Amino acid sequence: MNCRIIDMRHKEVINVKDGTRIGCVCDVEIDTADARVIAIVIYGRLRCFGLLGREDDIIIKWQDIQVIGDDTILVTYNNYCRTKKRGRGFGGFFGN
Repeated sequence: MNCRIIDMRHKEVINVKDGTRIGCVCDVEIDTADARVIAIVIYGRLRCFGLLGREDDIIIKWQDIQVIGDDTILVTYNNYCRTKKRGRGFGGFFGN
């Protein structure tokens, strides 16, 4: 199967280990010396509508890609740990 880089952009990336949606492909890293793709990049989520920047980008090595389908890319990614931060609310002020 031939796939252009422009076709890979905006494909949804799914982790096959737990079925979580990691995000969409935003960029590709290429080794210019060997002329090969070495990783796909998924931009981090915006924090507070982008006012506080964005989370770290997720870089998935080419070896971790299992299947490239029409709409999705299935990967085996071990370092993925995106947990929802819980606000402490007023408990942080009162020591709870």
